This record gives sequence, structure tokens and C-alpha cells, in this order.
Amino acid sequence: MKLLFIINTPAQAYTWKNIATGLAEKGHTIKILARDYGGTIDLVDSIGYQYDVFQPNGARLLRFLNSFKHLYQCYRLARNFNPDAIIGFGVDAAITSAKLGARCIVFNDSEGLPIQEVITRLFADVILTPDCFTEDLGKKHIRVRGYKELAYLHPNYFNPDPSVLTELGVSENEKYVIVRLNSFDAVHDIGEHGFSTTNQIELVKRLSDYARVFISPEASLAEELRKYIIPIPYNRIHHALFYAQLLVTDTQTMTTESALLGTPVVRSNTFVDHKRLGNFLELEKKYELVYSFFKASQAIEKSIELISQPDLKAQYEIKRRKLFSDKIDLTYFMVNFIDSYVKKADRN
Repeated sequence: MKLLFIINTPAQAYTWKNIATGLAEKGHTIKILARDYGGTIDLVDSIGYQYDVFQPNGARLLRFLNSFKHLYQCYRLARNFNPDAIIGFGVDAAITSAKLGARCIVFNDSEGLPIQEVITRLFADVILTPDCFTEDLGKKHIRVRGYKELAYLHPNYFNPDPSVLTELGVSENEKYVIVRLNSFDAVHDIGEHGFSTTNQIELVKRLSDYARVFISPEASLAEELRKYIIPIPYNRIHHALFYAQLLVTDTQTMTTESALLGTPVVRSNTFVDHKRLGNFLELEKKYELVYSFFKASQAIEKSIELISQPDLKAQYEIKRRKLFSDKIDLTYFMVNFIDSYVKKADRN
């Protein structure tokens, strides 16, 4: 069977990488459509399958207004491949599959996007979500015991590399903290924000009294913060997260990634106030790996409280083990589910 993956972000590239490999090993032909955004293309290139690139349509409102152009690019690049099924994270996979008459399998881990959910429910054949997803997406909805980040950070696939400490210039027992800062330039980020420049400066200054600080920024930084930029390529960030004492962030995906790696997270952005995403609620309430705050001042105080604890990582390794005892190997599940689903659909 011919399977087409639509990939828009680095996180999606990570998610589908092992799944695409597993499906190729089962005899399926794989092709990828990848958006030229952030480090997405470099990651897709490392997967090793045929891919085409489509360009982003600008930021925020401009991107929203040009969504039709985005969808046309997906259709144009996909039609020559004539896929049996299209796999992705939302609207572009669903609409492209409908135009081509292909099956569509979507993984969705973000609640509160009503227009996208209506379109996806209309055109997708199956919508998979984490079992903690707070909304009911109807008869096509299948819940699984895992987050998308488990597809690449499950211990069956991720092995932390201690040589990243040398790359960072830290000693084996030296504490360090990663601060991840969002650019807030996606469509769903319109009207949202995280740490202000003043907040960022205060956070880094106070954390520096307790540990080395590295910043992983999506957007530009104030001049005085640029010396803290983490000196590793993007594809090494998960290894750095594993050995860090703490992640402080105003973004979303890296929050879950850090929690799965046993590194506690302090998260602060305006989503916390009104968009209650099931995976963050579960990571915070059930596993106590994440602390979310609407107010940046509260997040800063919690960060100092945590980094002051001498046995922080040992505490959170116990919590991480509890999480993994509850979750599945998402890659193994998805490979077998997609393989079975498309073969059954072909027979019908």
C-alpha cells in the first residue's frame, strides 16, 4: 500500500519517523510531504524516505488567510503519488484525502480547535487521540494510552547520549536548566503569549544563582540573553533535556517531551488560563511532572523552589516510571493499527 505522511512541524517529524520505518518494514511504500518550517526538513531528510517540500504561508493571520494555498500545495504534491491512505495531524490530511479518495488516519492531541475538529470529523476515517483527551470526537474517535511524544521518546526508541554534556560544556555533576521560549507564530497562537522579555531576563538571572542556564529560543532574544543560547543542534535537544535538572517554558510540545524524560517542567503561557489540554492536565494532576501557571511571576517562583531541591531528579525519575507503567509503546501500536486498517480497507 502507498502511505503518505503530511508533516508540518519538527515534533510531527519525530512522531512519524519510527512509525514510517515500521510500516516500510511491513512492505508499504512511504512518501512524505513536509513543510519548510524550523528544523522540519532536516529531520525529515534523516528519515530516509522520498519527500516533497511545501512552503509555509506566512505567520499568524497571514497563514490563516492563505490556508487554501497550503491545502492546494498538499493536493498538488500528493496526487501524483496517488496514496491509498494519508496520515497526519489534522485538516490538511483530512481534506487532501477527501479530494484524492484516499483513506485518512489522523492523530489529534489538541483540544479546543472547533473548526479544525469539524473538518477532521467530516473527512477523516479514524481520529486517534490520547486517552486523556477531554473531548468526544464521535464514532470515528479511538483513544490510546499514549501521547504522540511516546512515539520517539519511549525507552524502546530513545537512548540518552551523555556526550551531549561535553557539547554543552558542563561537567557530569553540574546542574543546568533549559529555558524554552515559544515564538507564538502559529494560527492557534493568535492572541496568546508567554514570558515577556522582562520575565525572561528575571527568570534567567534568578536561575543562574543555582545552575547553568541554556535558552532554546524559537524567536529573537534580547541582546543580554543571547549568550545563553544552547550550543547544540535541534536534533540533540532531547538528550540535553534528559540530563537537565529542570525545564522552564512557555511552549507546549517540549513540556510533554521533558516530562517523559523525567525532567520536571514549569510551564507558563496564556493557554493555561482558558485552554485545558488533557495531556497537560494528566501530566500535572496524575503524574506531578508538570506545573502550569498563567502568571509568569508564579512560574518563576516555582522554578526557584524546584531547582533549590538537592534530589530533584531522583524524585522525578520515580514519577516517570509510574507514567511509563501506565502507557503503551505508541510506535508499536500505530504501526500495527495502520497496517491492519489499510489492508482491511483494501480488502473491502
